[in-house]
Amino acid sequence: MNVGLAIKSIRKKLSITQYELAERCELSQTSLSQIETGVKRPSQRTISKVCTVLDIPESIIYIVAMQEADVPPSKKGVYELVYPSIKSLALQMVSSEHMNLVNMEMA
Repeated sequence: MNVGLAIKSIRKKLSITQYELAERCELSQTSLSQIETGVKRPSQRTISKVCTVLDIPESIIYIVAMQEADVPPSKKGVYELVYPSIKSLALQMVSSEHMNLVNMEMA
């Protein structure tokens, strides 16, 4: 599971800079960068804060963060069949309308 990469993907989809998100989450840009690159693992508190700032449910982060390595071998076939659609649906919840709302709150 790569939560940092999920945060980065959602942040970019919302056209928010790393600096803006870090500032809103009361993190240093360096810390957020380390989270996004996998150098540092975010705490549950940090994940909650990011989700609050981005106005998304935490489940979206975890869905986007899921990787094939997280799936037991006996479930890989189902994962390969279903996961791309589930991930796409989760990312669609971060829509352009949502993006405008988040960007207005950041201004």
